Amino acid sequence: MEFSLLGPIAVTTGSAELALGPAKRRSVLALLLLQPNTTVPLEQLIDSLWEEEPPEHARTVVQGHVSRLRATLAEGGAEAYGIELATHGSAYLLRLPEELIDAHRFGELVALARPEAAPADAVPLLREALGLWRGPALTGTVTSPPFAAAAHALEERRLTAVEALGRAHGTLGEHEQAAAILYSAAVNHPLREGLIAGLMRALFHTGRQSDALEWFHRTRRLLNEELGVDPGERLRGAYEEILRAEAAGGGRTGAAKPASGARGTGGPSGGTPSSGTPSGDGRSGTSGDGRSATGSGARPVDGTARAPVQGSAGTDDARGDAGAPDSDGTRQGTPADGRGGSGSGRTGASPRLLPRPPARFLGREDQLAALTTVLTDGTTGESPLAVVAGPAGVGKTACAVQWAHLYAGSFPDGQLFADLRGFGEGDEAAPAEILGDFLLALGTPPEQVPSSAQAASALFRSLVAERRLLVVLDNARSSAQVRPLLPGGPHCATVVTSRSRLDGLVATDWARPVGLQTLGHEEGAALLGAMLGPDRVAEDPAAARELVDLCDGLPLALRAAAAQLTARPRWRLARLAAALRDERRRLALLSAEDTGIAAALRMSVARLSADDARLLSALATSADGHLNASLAAALAGYDPERTQDGLDRLTEMHLVDEEATDVYTISTLTQLFARDERGEGGESGTGGTGDGS
Repeated sequence: MEFSLLGPIAVTTGSAELALGPAKRRSVLALLLLQPNTTVPLEQLIDSLWEEEPPEHARTVVQGHVSRLRATLAEGGAEAYGIELATHGSAYLLRLPEELIDAHRFGELVALARPEAAPADAVPLLREALGLWRGPALTGTVTSPPFAAAAHALEERRLTAVEALGRAHGTLGEHEQAAAILYSAAVNHPLREGLIAGLMRALFHTGRQSDALEWFHRTRRLLNEELGVDPGERLRGAYEEILRAEAAGGGRTGAAKPASGARGTGGPSGGTPSSGTPSGDGRSGTSGDGRSATGSGARPVDGTARAPVQGSAGTDDARGDAGAPDSDGTRQGTPADGRGGSGSGRTGASPRLLPRPPARFLGREDQLAALTTVLTDGTTGESPLAVVAGPAGVGKTACAVQWAHLYAGSFPDGQLFADLRGFGEGDEAAPAEILGDFLLALGTPPEQVPSSAQAASALFRSLVAERRLLVVLDNARSSAQVRPLLPGGPHCATVVTSRSRLDGLVATDWARPVGLQTLGHEEGAALLGAMLGPDRVAEDPAAARELVDLCDGLPLALRAAAAQLTARPRWRLARLAAALRDERRRLALLSAEDTGIAAALRMSVARLSADDARLLSALATSADGHLNASLAAALAGYDPERTQDGLDRLTEMHLVDEEATDVYTISTLTQLFARDERGEGGESGTGGTGDGS
């Protein structure tokens, strides 16, 4: 159920609008909504409903309207929304969650926007706020002075938001958009000096100096004729600023570098309308990644956290010294400024969305240390970002989640986690879907979650700008999918996992790559020992080494092999190794119910173009999995340029590895999968992304 004051008075539930009746009944509701959760005396209602002397039966009329409103709200299911219209003596109280009122949501969105400090975030927030308006405020109420005053106050708040939106666009260097937004408001409010001043600056920066100066002289004449006053400081200041710039040889400056703290788009579009009115549709032209640099001037975090050390084989994880709690209950690895476990002092939810720590995690000391170095570096004043990349089944998710649990104490305002389904069954997760989940977890009421991805992204960044928050984005398909989900605060950190290198994030967001390789013989045998027991592995170390080779050193494949042996306690390791030597059965045996290496590879190959999939199938026919670009071109029947481009894409997706210049390798398991034109590889079970290890 939603209540509308910013336009015609209305109450909607679902897609239906409740019938509220005549103007006086709507006016009673409006007055109660203007003072929600506050008792409103009956006398105040009477005074507001009648401009002249109220009739003798006014009290009875108001009571009747309240009674009908109570019945209408009840029919609309008000109780389910926590809404109650109560009587308290000779006063009334409309009890409800204030976020159900559009004027309240408008005020909160405007309050979150910071046009100068974070203009790229402010633009979608302010647009979302102004989008709540459906016409003049309090339309449909009586025309008494109290309602006129309330409508005027709401209109002032709207104009303030319009001015702020114009300033945000101007800070981003988007002066065409600023002029388009401010123009219509200035026409309707020709004496509002702050609005005119903003329009003058926007017009000047688009090269329309004469239009800008004409607005000043027009407004000066109106002020003198209608109010008998001269222009105030804001209007006069804009006029003098333009004159000084002209004298200094200024002009169109829209392509200038955006102000500090903003990521601009490189300036407005060209063209000056012959009529002198601004062009453009006023839509946002935020930067490609939609983020704002809010870390300027923030106190840096000392990035001296200790990296985790390896746990012994067969232990639950690799926490070691770095994962041990200190005396105050926080983990070591907290940055040395002492803020790690004490929280940021901000109010609101502190979500803990991390999945459970990975079972029997061990090794990966270098990668965990690399994540620590990247994610606890507070010297840049920016929000650190790491990308954990590697082939399917290599353990990217496990590594990221392990680190997140080890250093959860360094992020007392919460840890967010989302599976982006970039390489899973069905469609990848839309940014708007993930942002909605994040905003709800951070305490945003469902009614206040913006419908557009851009506004939701801006609201997310605004909410976490001053928090110490960790965001783990798992299984990303592309950089574009990730960018709207990145927090902007300097005390936030983000870990992304993907089968792709996500070079775009490296280029635009200074992401630091942390690559994961397959396990060697010693590490692979240790993983088998952790899952099967060290004695079972120690009785046949040669077979353990062979199993690691047959599994290509992939943790996912080794875990599936361990599952087969766990289900068959009488089997020796050598028996499974013998079965896996049969290439026709290997992929099927390296599957365990809803997970397996074939399922994981299927998701990677499904994201390839038809040309790249054919190239991969051709590479799979290589005798030993080693080849160069010339041999690849011969196998695929492609020209050299087309082959090289395809090899680059397959390498980026970790389906092929470039060991040295023009030396490519394809793993045995990938070869086996690619040789099967159906993409089933003899696997007995299907489903699952298989990248959970």
